[in-house]
Amino acid sequence: MCFGALGAMATAFIATLGPQTGCRTMIIARFSSGYVGGLIFSIFNILTQLGFSVVCLILGGQTLAAVNPGTLPLVVGVIIIAVGSLIPCFIGYQFVHKYERYAWIITGIIMLFLWGLGGHAGFDLGAQKPLEATDATLAGNILSFGGIVFSSFVGWAPVAADYNVRLPANTPPIRVFLLTFFGLWIPICFVTILGAALMTISNPEYVDAFTNGGTGGLIAQVLSPWHGFGKFLLVLLALSCIQNNIVNTYSAGLSMQALGRPLAKIPRFLWTVLAFLIYTIAGVAGREHFSEILSNFLAILGYWAAFFIVIVAEEHFIFRRSNGMLGGYNLDDYDSPSKLPVGIAGIAAGCVGIAGAVVGMDEVWYIGPIGEKIGDFGGDLGFELAAIFAGACFPVFRYIEIRMTGR
Repeated sequence: MCFGALGAMATAFIATLGPQTGCRTMIIARFSSGYVGGLIFSIFNILTQLGFSVVCLILGGQTLAAVNPGTLPLVVGVIIIAVGSLIPCFIGYQFVHKYERYAWIITGIIMLFLWGLGGHAGFDLGAQKPLEATDATLAGNILSFGGIVFSSFVGWAPVAADYNVRLPANTPPIRVFLLTFFGLWIPICFVTILGAALMTISNPEYVDAFTNGGTGGLIAQVLSPWHGFGKFLLVLLALSCIQNNIVNTYSAGLSMQALGRPLAKIPRFLWTVLAFLIYTIAGVAGREHFSEILSNFLAILGYWAAFFIVIVAEEHFIFRRSNGMLGGYNLDDYDSPSKLPVGIAGIAAGCVGIAGAVVGMDEVWYIGPIGEKIGDFGGDLGFELAAIFAGACFPVFRYIEIRMTGR
């Protein structure tokens, strides 16, 4: 919950910049890292949204396939979720808002049902106690898991301002911050704790359901006492993955347009179709590796999002405040490379942040020299060091850049 609160706070801050500037998140990045820096962050964000989409596709596909095991192949379930994610993006920005405003209600009710049915099946909260590490190893495990939790929250930061830009400019930032913070923190914590509780059920039927069908199989087993109605709820829950993917698909298109003026002239719906094709192919290819994709993708996402947020925040609070060196934002410059920052400071700070992530990360495929010193299996300090390294360098780099270029 603590790591989640930190990620939710970072995302909520980015959300406040939407009404204040009227710019999408990747355009806001240009005011700290220049036109080229904004392009680089846009590429990172495109990969992030595509990665989130793949995770949602596989989870939704697993859940659909678990409705009647053996009758619907997983690959078909993945494609159904993908197509369902694409269609609403053609209808437009207002529809996305209206749909997301109410779609969560049904999902929330189903989650309450899962709590009740899971409790009836028997949560065994002490099941892992004998396997729990101690001392530094426990600390390393907490840091690694905390990095994944942080990333699941902060993953919304690169798109947070995209859906607030039409709010009045005088909307109180504290209102946007609090609504975004609690709108993320409460539901994600609620579902994360539910998932952890469901994984403690030691009944062999539930263990086999997870082994054979993944997360979707376990949820199907939890709902199985309700027979036909349980299958109906399972279908609704699978289709709820579309809610997440609508945002991912729409924002991927926005970031593709932010890659440059020529690309901005291409209609957004063509970019969303391209995103759809990419994440559908990736989802089909990786459909049997949900857990590996989830854990590795989320951790890496947290690294770049951490230093991105720090750079944007320091630009906003240090250099763009009313009595700062730049005295606010000249929003008319958003698409003028000659008037935006040169970008060397932001890009250099980002590179230093990447170095911090590399020395602190703890992944299956690589453990950094600092990360490996924590406990027997290492601990992931990637996002923390990425933020600290970038945060320490950016004000110095940016001060020099402003003194030399005046922008």
